[in-house]
Amino acid sequence: MATYYINGEFVPAEDACLPVNDLAILRGFAVFELLRTYGGKPFFLEAHLERLENSARQIGLHLSWSRERLAEIVAQTLDRNAFAEANIRIVVTGGPSADFTTPENKPRLLVLISPLPELPARWYRDGVKVITRVTERPITGAKSINYIPATMALEAARRQGAIEALYVTRDGRVQEGTTSNLFIFNGQTLVTPGQEILPGITRRVILDLAAPLFPVQIRDIQAKELLRASEVFITGTNKGLVPVVQIDDHIIGTGRPGENTRKLMAALRERTARHLHPDPAPGGEEPAPEASA
Repeated sequence: MATYYINGEFVPAEDACLPVNDLAILRGFAVFELLRTYGGKPFFLEAHLERLENSARQIGLHLSWSRERLAEIVAQTLDRNAFAEANIRIVVTGGPSADFTTPENKPRLLVLISPLPELPARWYRDGVKVITRVTERPITGAKSINYIPATMALEAARRQGAIEALYVTRDGRVQEGTTSNLFIFNGQTLVTPGQEILPGITRRVILDLAAPLFPVQIRDIQAKELLRASEVFITGTNKGLVPVVQIDDHIIGTGRPGENTRKLMAALRERTARHLHPDPAPGGEEPAPEASA
């Protein structure tokens, strides 16, 4: 059974709960981060904590914990769980509200540990199908717990035999997936959106890996350009890098993962291997990916 950290206490998962007057329950007022381990070690925890702070700042949610304290709590919670590899979900809620609306600046902190899900090998070998959906993330730069549009989009994707849905704006710009970032290749040039998205940590890593290998453009992608791309892939915390070979009813390229995509998949595998066995670095810590967007 998993052990969670719930606002100062370590409790069995089945006993974890929140008071009903918490604004996360009443108003969806909360932010979160999801990261994974490699070899039992959190992957770019510092970058995730930085994004958690940015999300909280963007929605006006008070944080009562320093980045260092949050890292300590994550490590302590991991130590109380015995999963070979794990997902780490850090949630900061709006806390109690006497009138069920107004924040009292008493946020609650949750750290939830769960086994890392095993994704199908065929996704990476054969590629996947995704769909497009005219939907926009409510607050583009903040990782809030409002996932109603994402839940509805993913259900539509499942009905069509797809694993993900890409958000398309009303003016035809493709932004990101419900839980992933989007990349395309136009020939040898790698392109990814940079505005009105939630910049993923895995996205940062891919941009760092791609910089010495390909010309890189961070700009808007129109839906027509997406369908003309020679290669498409998505990235995310659990997914890593997943080749996309079909979008709606349109086949991308040859219908197989492309050479450039496979080159970046190999580079990402090498990068995560270095996370398991890092070279000595000043201060004894692995360098974080550059904040490319």
